[in-house]
Amino acid sequence: MKMLVLLGSPRKGGNSDTLARLVGKSIEEGGGTVDYVYLNGLSLRPCQGCGGCDKSGVCVVKDDMRPLYAAVDQADRILLVSPVYFYGLSAQCKIFGDRMQALWARKYLLKERFRQGEGRKGYLISTAATKGQKIFDCSILTTKYIYDAVDVEYGGELVVKGVDAKKAVLKHQEEVLRAVQFGRDIVEGRV
Repeated sequence: MKMLVLLGSPRKGGNSDTLARLVGKSIEEGGGTVDYVYLNGLSLRPCQGCGGCDKSGVCVVKDDMRPLYAAVDQADRILLVSPVYFYGLSAQCKIFGDRMQALWARKYLLKERFRQGEGRKGYLISTAATKGQKIFDCSILTTKYIYDAVDVEYGGELVVKGVDAKKAVLKHQEEVLRAVQFGRDIVEGRV
């Protein structure tokens, strides 16, 4: 199993990053490989809404997104990782998701289904400083649509409220254990 982890926080070593690393370690212990990509370290332009991908399924914008299309296509599992900013995904994750328009065009306009039936799955890890009842709703819904665009089944999420300071999640042993188990569940195909 090859997992692509898309780290969407501008803060390296933060709560969402820490949880992703715990999940990734479980994947590796289960025999899989994990590639981590810090979206914040890339030069990514927003989708230009130009329609350039409509006839080819290939984005015309030339930036650091280009190798990510291949990485998404090659991955058996994808993990989008984001803190909550104003009840949604981080800007880094949102740009990544918007740029999946090219793969949406490939699927829906060109009718090219990619690796259909191979059991590819995508997941979300998200953390939030506050504890609002619907704090993760927008992030989950947006992530589901991103995965639909790239022909990847949504497998579920690991979300943690009430963690703000860097690595605060490590003070919550039950959340650390949940992250380790989430990785194991992915390896075992339970999610």
